[in-house]
Amino acid sequence: MANLSGDIRLAVDSGKVAIGANNVIASISKGDAKLVVLSSRGKPELHADIVHLAKLSGLKIINFKGSPIDLGAVCGKPFSVSTISIINPGNSGILENDYSKAGEDKVEKKPKRVRRNKAQENAEETEEGAEEVSDEGSGQKEEIV
Repeated sequence: MANLSGDIRLAVDSGKVAIGANNVIASISKGDAKLVVLSSRGKPELHADIVHLAKLSGLKIINFKGSPIDLGAVCGKPFSVSTISIINPGNSGILENDYSKAGEDKVEKKPKRVRRNKAQENAEETEEGAEEVSDEGSGQKEEIV
């Protein structure tokens, strides 16, 4: 089973890629690009231009299901990357593999942290601190707050 994220990372590490919309457009215009990868979100005008140029050049286009931040992380970059083009795949099989099956290129998301203010934290601690104590003589329970 092909792993798009792994193949992208391998292409970045062992081959040659153009990162970013302007560099991708330049690589397509020069005829160097062999494949284009687009993130799920980005500037619609730039994505439309890149898709148009790629189709005119007969290039395969792969839609990466993650955000530009996710694509940047897959590429090993500390910034968001909206698109890349593969110039030389290196040791990856990105040009040969089929990524059209759903779910293969999903990026795992971290669960969102819930932010709490001090008042909410104090209220939760107070609730947790409430104990039930039984009165041995009467058999009744009292709640201490």
